[in-house]
Amino acid sequence: QVQLVESGGGLVQPGGSLRLSCAASRNILSFIGMGWYRQAPGKKRELVALIISDGGRTNYPDSVKGRFTISGDTAKNTVYLQMNSLKPEDTAVYYCYAYQSGTNYWGQGTQVTVSS
Repeated sequence: QVQLVESGGGLVQPGGSLRLSCAASRNILSFIGMGWYRQAPGKKRELVALIISDGGRTNYPDSVKGRFTISGDTAKNTVYLQMNSLKPEDTAVYYCYAYQSGTNYWGQGTQVTVSS
């Protein structure tokens, strides 16, 4: 059973930064891709960052492009989401995600609140 454990959420002022971590219970290169989704109250869950294991290609929606960066550390089996220039609209629960051979895995989520 795959486990994904997120950490690093919290309260930050607008314009600030946070780094989220997602520790996987196995080699992150065993997944086809990993990413981060977020869900704000009353809204659908949306993808905010994706990284493909084969080649390390990344993908971001326009709403976070240039502000968020996804990266991985294979030695620690951990994927990170560096979030800069945070805005109040970035407030949401952030979920780590991994995909392999038709199976999706999810973390439990970590709350990010951007407020002054």
